[in-house]
Amino acid sequence: MAVNKPEVYIAGIGQTNVGELWSISLRDLGVQAIRAAIKDAGGLQPQAIFVGNMLAASASHQANLGSLLCEWAGLKGAEGTTVEAADASGGAALRMAYTAVRSGMVDVALVIGVEKATDVLDSDVDSLSVRTLDSDYEAAEGLTPIGQAALLMQRYIYENQVDRAALASFPMLAHANAVNNPHAMYRKPLALETYLKAGMLAEPFNLYDIAPLADGAAAVILTRRELIPEGLGHPIVRIAGSSLVTDRFALHDRNDPLFFDAAAVSVQRACQQAGITPAQADFFEYADITTLHAVLSLEAAGLAPRGEGWRLAADHARWQKRPLPVATLGGHKARGNPLGAAGVYQAVEACLQLRGEAGTAQVPQAHVGMIQSLAGTGSTAVTHILMRVEE
Repeated sequence: MAVNKPEVYIAGIGQTNVGELWSISLRDLGVQAIRAAIKDAGGLQPQAIFVGNMLAASASHQANLGSLLCEWAGLKGAEGTTVEAADASGGAALRMAYTAVRSGMVDVALVIGVEKATDVLDSDVDSLSVRTLDSDYEAAEGLTPIGQAALLMQRYIYENQVDRAALASFPMLAHANAVNNPHAMYRKPLALETYLKAGMLAEPFNLYDIAPLADGAAAVILTRRELIPEGLGHPIVRIAGSSLVTDRFALHDRNDPLFFDAAAVSVQRACQQAGITPAQADFFEYADITTLHAVLSLEAAGLAPRGEGWRLAADHARWQKRPLPVATLGGHKARGNPLGAAGVYQAVEACLQLRGEAGTAQVPQAHVGMIQSLAGTGSTAVTHILMRVEE
């Protein structure tokens, strides 16, 4: 016999600025976002918090973040646990909180993504990021996540006869959108000439093809409809679909390294739950960790044919036929990439769009948003469909 499970709503959101935040600790950064989300949710007190984080145990020398943040945020007696899925940790934490509320085991859950990449030197961050690859068969051979993505981008360009300059459209679009995001790391537009003159980091990627690692914290409060306080002063958002899918971990074991299978299946499942097709989303917050990730995410979602994802940003005529806003507040490229917190920032930014609170970055008549977190080179994908609740 089928059991009707409660719908899950986002009642409150909070975020800090994204950047190189040397003057604030990991715990204080997290508490800022937590308190902002609780205030935005009308004072709802979470019974459980799910922390999305990737680096703290190594970079910040701090584990057991659930207990730490519950204490420092004044959430005495609450459950607290850390969810780790590399770059997709924030999206995975949102998925875990969603399932906790939907199951009925938790009435109010808080998702907090927090990261302090600047707690270590750049060279040390690079060595830590290698842990997202297969240690025995990829990292041991000298591969890095960026190096691996660069090799795939070279192959993609070769197979699909891509004009290298056309790839500039992705970071240019992200930077143009970040101008309107007061929390973004980089709030200046990017000129084509500047992109083309940028130094090469890993052929064919230059400085602007890779999202900058950053510090930041973002939080959302999840609950059931009847528990949301009256008079919040803002629309509420329903999580209409949620899916986490994994692929073969090592790239050489996949059937097609130029297709993100996990991302494709995750989108299909989340959209099926929500009763929509991907094309019906009003915007897509993808994980543009690199330009390759942006291109292959569009193709995996079925928003572009195989081998033509790069055209969606480059071909303005095609954009005009079916405008699909992406990275609406700068994405990873210009907002900055706070790794384990990035997926929660996507949820916060999607809520701002659906509430009509995105200011000059507002997507007109936004009612349905799709957000997706990716780990490594697509080994884990977490997709959520968010919908504005009409009163």
